[in-house]
Amino acid sequence: MSRIVIAPDSFKGTASAADAAAALAAGWRAVRPDDELVERPMADGGEGTLDAFASAVPGARRMPVTVRGPVSEPAETSWLLLPDGTGVVELASTSGLTMLDPLEPLDAHSAGFGEAIAAALDAGVERLLLALGGSACSDGGAGALTVLGGWFLDDSGAPVPLGNRGLALLDRVDLSGVRPLPHGGAVILGDVTNPLLGGLGAAAVFGPQKGADAATVDVLEANLARLADLVPTAMQPLAAAAGAGAAGGAGFGLLAWGAQMGGGAALVAETVGLPEVIVGADLVITGEGRFDGQSEAGKAPTVVAGLARDARVPTALVAGAITAEPRGFAASVALVDLAGSGAAAMAEPLRWLEAAGAALARASD
Repeated sequence: MSRIVIAPDSFKGTASAADAAAALAAGWRAVRPDDELVERPMADGGEGTLDAFASAVPGARRMPVTVRGPVSEPAETSWLLLPDGTGVVELASTSGLTMLDPLEPLDAHSAGFGEAIAAALDAGVERLLLALGGSACSDGGAGALTVLGGWFLDDSGAPVPLGNRGLALLDRVDLSGVRPLPHGGAVILGDVTNPLLGGLGAAAVFGPQKGADAATVDVLEANLARLADLVPTAMQPLAAAAGAGAAGGAGFGLLAWGAQMGGGAALVAETVGLPEVIVGADLVITGEGRFDGQSEAGKAPTVVAGLARDARVPTALVAGAITAEPRGFAASVALVDLAGSGAAAMAEPLRWLEAAGAALARASD
């Protein structure tokens, strides 16, 4: 009997990490029913982070909350309370890209993210883990900081409208009344290293993903630059910090609040106890929707493979599509190859994930 650890990230837009892990396990079990299977869904700070913690941490509790979605529509969501008093808040589930159709790059905001953070603070959390990924907004975190007690004012002293568009009217920023961090601080979960501004910044790199054309990217950039110029002087250098451009600049706002930048996938793995589970395993299976050139830059499968390598355990990769050489993996399976096309794989992702699990199990015999 072998022990197999199954630790995939979500297959974005098609299957959650927990569902992907369950499907891979079902496929493996159909071929090798006597093996011990340990499921540890993973995340890198983006969509699915909350689900990964909820399924992997015994005693984790979802705390329902109603927030303003990315364009102020009421949104039913939740944050997660871990048994040690840590609160996990996911931006994708409060101010996320998948919550909008059509996209609103100038008007989407992070106020709902701030409302979920405030709810966690009200509940007395000892520490915050703030998952940044999958955002619809490009407001530099101004919406979230407004909810937490910051003031973003125009030249008449009135609050500017939420969203990036409102930052064009900004004349003064007052963060003196922002709520304090919890006793144990706040850590940003995310592997994005982009600064706030410039060619690698929030507007240039992520604006197009949020529906911005070239002209709109220029507007987003100018308005974020205005915000960076008007925050207190001591905070202005944070615009150049690695990760300040995450989530439309929400990384910048959270750094200004006093949060610390942390590795997304690595910190998730540590929190869900993945390193301990891997020790003594015979195989680790990981994966994500698309394994490409960016995957080696701290994405979940690469982090999982690194942990397995440290424990001298082989790793298999399953991805919807594999477009980069899967170095360091003992085996790899692409769902598009099993299904015959990308469209077929995306139409029935759990079916093909189960088939991938079975294929890996047969290959291990």
